[in-house]
Amino acid sequence: MKVILIDEIPSLGTIGSIVDVTPGYGRNYLIPQGKALEATKGNLARFEQQRARLLAQHAKEIDQAKAMAARLEEITLTIQQRVGESERLYGSVTNVHIAEALAKLGLDIDRKKIDMPEPIKTLGVHEAVIKLHPEVRAAIKIEVQAENTAG
Repeated sequence: MKVILIDEIPSLGTIGSIVDVTPGYGRNYLIPQGKALEATKGNLARFEQQRARLLAQHAKEIDQAKAMAARLEEITLTIQQRVGESERLYGSVTNVHIAEALAKLGLDIDRKKIDMPEPIKTLGVHEAVIKLHPEVRAAIKIEVQAENTAG
């Protein structure tokens, strides 16, 4: 099945590309999600009329993602966790904890966009990557500290 990409998809191509995909992927995912149109003569003509608007919208999304990336890279998140013997954490710091800490700062980032090779299990400064856009990523510093248990 041939489709015209309306959105950039890293594994397939850029906006305006005509690509060959399996019928199920095209009909069940790309077209319902608004990421592609079936490559018919009518859709090709309609896409050509909308190409400038779609490219401008794509450029605007990239600019917004770059601005958010610059803001995120200035932040050092501080997360407090309970610590056991030899400064090992009880549990670990995951992308869910990072998303919650960002939400407290007023930044709404989906936890699925936070890329960590593995959960953080030690105190100290660590790094995670946030995928804001297929072309834009931001590295964020996370400082894990021992929770104050004095009460």
